[in-house]
Amino acid sequence: MLTPFTAVQIADPVPERPIEDDGLSIKQFRTSHGRRLSGKAQPPHFVSSSSRSSVHGGSPSLRPVDDSNHSSSGNQSRHQYYSEKLLAQVGDWLEHERKKASSLKKKTRRRKSASPPTEADQEEHQGTGRPRTDSIDSQSSEIGFDKLQRILEDSMASMGLGSLPHHPPKITRHRHRKRRSSLHRTASSDTDYVDGDAIVPACDVWLDNSKTLSYSTATANLEELDERAQREREAWIAFKNEIIRTAHTLKLKGWRRVPLDSGESIDVVRVSGALTNAVYVVTPPSDIPGHEGKKPPAKVLLRIYGPQVEHLIDRDNELKVLQRLARKKIGPRLLGTFQNGRFEEYFNASPLTPDDLRDPEVSKQIAKRMRELHDGIELLPHERDGGPAVWKNWESWLENTERIVTFLDKQVGAARNDGRRNSIFHAWKANGYVCGVPWPQFKAMVVKYREYLNTFYQDQKALNEALVFAHNDTQYGNILRFQPDDKKSPLLQPANKHKQLMVIDFEYAAANIPGQEFANHFSEWTYNYHDAKAPWACNATMYPKPDEQRHFLKAYVDHRPQFPHASSTPRLTPADGGAHFSPGLMPTNSSSSIKDFMLDSRAPPGGWTAADQERDEQTEKRVRDLLEETRLWRPVNSAMWVAWGVVQAKVPGLDSGEAPAAEDDDDDAGADEFDYLSYAQDRAFFFWGDLVQMGLVKAEELPEQLRARLKIVDY
Repeated sequence: MLTPFTAVQIADPVPERPIEDDGLSIKQFRTSHGRRLSGKAQPPHFVSSSSRSSVHGGSPSLRPVDDSNHSSSGNQSRHQYYSEKLLAQVGDWLEHERKKASSLKKKTRRRKSASPPTEADQEEHQGTGRPRTDSIDSQSSEIGFDKLQRILEDSMASMGLGSLPHHPPKITRHRHRKRRSSLHRTASSDTDYVDGDAIVPACDVWLDNSKTLSYSTATANLEELDERAQREREAWIAFKNEIIRTAHTLKLKGWRRVPLDSGESIDVVRVSGALTNAVYVVTPPSDIPGHEGKKPPAKVLLRIYGPQVEHLIDRDNELKVLQRLARKKIGPRLLGTFQNGRFEEYFNASPLTPDDLRDPEVSKQIAKRMRELHDGIELLPHERDGGPAVWKNWESWLENTERIVTFLDKQVGAARNDGRRNSIFHAWKANGYVCGVPWPQFKAMVVKYREYLNTFYQDQKALNEALVFAHNDTQYGNILRFQPDDKKSPLLQPANKHKQLMVIDFEYAAANIPGQEFANHFSEWTYNYHDAKAPWACNATMYPKPDEQRHFLKAYVDHRPQFPHASSTPRLTPADGGAHFSPGLMPTNSSSSIKDFMLDSRAPPGGWTAADQERDEQTEKRVRDLLEETRLWRPVNSAMWVAWGVVQAKVPGLDSGEAPAAEDDDDDAGADEFDYLSYAQDRAFFFWGDLVQMGLVKAEELPEQLRARLKIVDY
């Protein structure tokens, strides 16, 4: 949900090649106070092994990718993928070595003397002297190249390939630097790369911020602090000292100049509004003793993971996603990781506001950035085979959600009027069940809706082919605007203004249907997480109107980012008989364009060609398809965030199985505690409202208390 001032590279992400490896694991180098960085081999790539595990699931069961539980078709697909990749890489190596050998043969012998050439030299240059013969090594190399070429051709023939597949990476040769092993160099705050993999230092440190969450630096002078405030201040200084120590351990660039135990000299400010994590901007002292006159180290962003996050997010997968994004220069730059958090690069940028989302120009810019993300990151085979991540999240979080909601359902009738409804732990009870109905009924309706949704797709393969790499949490706090200081910056040009937007927080990024991404974004229009009274509330009247949705989707469809396969409308293929397939959807009957019946639609003075008309009609068809797709996927988006809110919530008495007394739980809520259960309940009301609109349930079949609170969006 809400995230703070993390930032990403602002360069236009123009990929030179698709992602070539399955997993793209980050090479992490463990560090310590007394040792230099050292590298160790990574274990095999792992993926989730059950339907309940997902790329975002909490504590998923892991297995190697060649597990026997995979279907034979999945194994064949992976074998084909890796076989083609191997052929491409060997072919590329062969081409490179032949060019190198050829260039060596063409080079003439260099003369070290500056004197004029002798007659013998001239004869050799003109070919009248004795010709130089190729070496035996050169001849044997050619023979070896020819044999390897025949092996490649035989392999391609056996696989039914007429030419080498395009599976980079291309072989690149870097200029030689001073002989120095990459495994023994000093870590820096920049993300370094070796053979295409990011080197991110890591250490076995746990930063405990539990005693500092309620501390405010805007306190009276030290003499006026009471005993409790003194303890809180001491805990805050100790926390800042640990930040410095961890920065030293990770060898963040420049931060080793900041003395240990000098926590009072650094500025640490928590960014408000973050729900999943605690996020801080860490600023070094402007003057460091012994380093006067030197530029201080850069500010860094410190992210400490929330206590319930292990049930929701697969952090190893998140780091792999961030590395893939960094390769395309659209992901946050990691500086170092520790057990319960990480350091990231900090940019001086500001998040958008709820009103910004409604600005037509800003909405258009967000759509362009979203298209660039969807087209810029290729899905890996196992991601596409796994289907939409929104369902994988639901399945992964289902067990915890069921356990918590079942416990909460027992409290609805007994504690509804016990005088604690104003407590953050009990406010949801005033509106009945947290899911609107008892848990079994809610779960059964999700199953019924999923079956209904699947009827709109030909089969699972067609559904998976429509997937894109989606952010899945594009709310206003996750979109920052960077304003360049340089007035001549290319980002200030009208054509590049959308590139000022930086999307952050890829914790939930994964494969999803485009319509689900749009449903999530449009639903976020209904929230203001900084509202003083009800930051958790969903205001359905703020959902974008049809014209606003169309404006956004047309900007998305029309945008042509500089990525492969982005020059035409994606996944829009005509079917036989004049019908058209929506992306993955069953064919729908096409109707004649309204332009055929309008006098004003005749060719403009510049000439309205048949290609122009066809392109315009395809754009309109694509927008209509996406509008329908967005409406269809909106309920599952709500269901996923219902589960998220339930799992995130602190539930007193859950472990003991008994509801606590009022005096036992209300003191545990912090001043900035977010009401996750009320958030989940409002999302459930949105879910039920959509199902009523779809006709999957009749309003009169629902409990009276739920009917009065349905969130209805009839478009």
